[in-house]
Amino acid sequence: MSELQGKRILMIVGGGIAAYKSLETVRLLVRAGAACRAILTRAGARFVTEFSLAHLTGDRVRTDLFDVGDEVEMGHIELSRDADVLVVAPATADLMAKMANGHADDLASTALIATDKPVLIAPAMNVRMWHHAATQRNLARLREDGVHVVGPGEGEMACGEFGLGRLAEPEEIVAAIGKVLGGRDMPLSGLRALVTAGPTHEPIDPVRYIANRSSGKQGYAIAAALAAAGARTTLVAGPTALADPPGVASVHVETANQMLDAVRQALPADIAIFSAAVADWRAEASAERKIKKARDGKGGTTSLRLAENPDILATIGRRARNRPRLVIGFAAETEDIVANAAAKLAPKGADWIVANDVSAAGGVMGGERNRVHIVTEAGVESWPEMTKGEVATRLVGRIADALALRVAAK
Repeated sequence: MSELQGKRILMIVGGGIAAYKSLETVRLLVRAGAACRAILTRAGARFVTEFSLAHLTGDRVRTDLFDVGDEVEMGHIELSRDADVLVVAPATADLMAKMANGHADDLASTALIATDKPVLIAPAMNVRMWHHAATQRNLARLREDGVHVVGPGEGEMACGEFGLGRLAEPEEIVAAIGKVLGGRDMPLSGLRALVTAGPTHEPIDPVRYIANRSSGKQGYAIAAALAAAGARTTLVAGPTALADPPGVASVHVETANQMLDAVRQALPADIAIFSAAVADWRAEASAERKIKKARDGKGGTTSLRLAENPDILATIGRRARNRPRLVIGFAAETEDIVANAAAKLAPKGADWIVANDVSAAGGVMGGERNRVHIVTEAGVESWPEMTKGEVATRLVGRIADALALRVAAK
């Protein structure tokens, strides 16, 4: 990665089980030609050793603000000013709180407040800690202060819980460092993005509805990745069990018609990504009371008349005025994945269709991984299986490149 060649990186390792990933991150940075130095916090030293970091960086690891040898030369100032970028990985809730509120009671926090260089944090913590109001306030303040953020990811944690809070993978952190150093950390800055996610629930009566198995995870990850790339992002989400992504304006709906109304309200936008699994049909008339079975015990059948729901992708993709510059739809297929997706491209007015296999064997709906095919007029680009977060990051990078090429072509 050319952005890293010859660059000086100060790695600050916070305390948390994910600290072991900092070792691999340093190894990748050094392999890419960067020079790394490290500060190991007292809590971080509970999980990784000075020896390991020193071996990988090729330099002495700093741990103590009151080291006589270093501080005679104002070591914390030299450390923070000598680097091209400071990276905090893992950035614990405690470290984020110190940074957001200007605390400087140890070497790591003092170096961070003394620097005039870019800072990138990679948060990692328990899902409940991540969603706590204080952590989200601190995150918002850090973003306002210009701190760059990568992650966190979603998945199973060492504590046994599941959700947002996993440290970004070393490759993701290294890529984010490269973007900061290359001045490309916010490639979608100034643009507006719209994302739909999750299922819709179409009521049959007050207790029953028509729905599907969509979890919304892919759409939420895309919204978060767009926001991280600088886009002013609105997420229109059907019913899910997910927390709103940080830095995203979230609108919650239930039905397809409500989703279409919310999408229209969110326009104009430069980028529109329709990843929601909108129910194709709704009950023609929803009963005001619960539909009861026959009381005579003989059972019987009940007819349900269905009406077709609006096609939100086609409605926006084919509009003549205020159409987004890039309209991307998702095609959830169980057979002939690419062919079925390609057949939707023109009729729906989409620029791209992201096709994926949602058959039960694939475990995509509700799962953590996805394998997609990007279908455009130019052809098909098939991606290997990866996490939904990785799909989102790669898709947003593809979007940024495509829009940059359009601007360059004008």
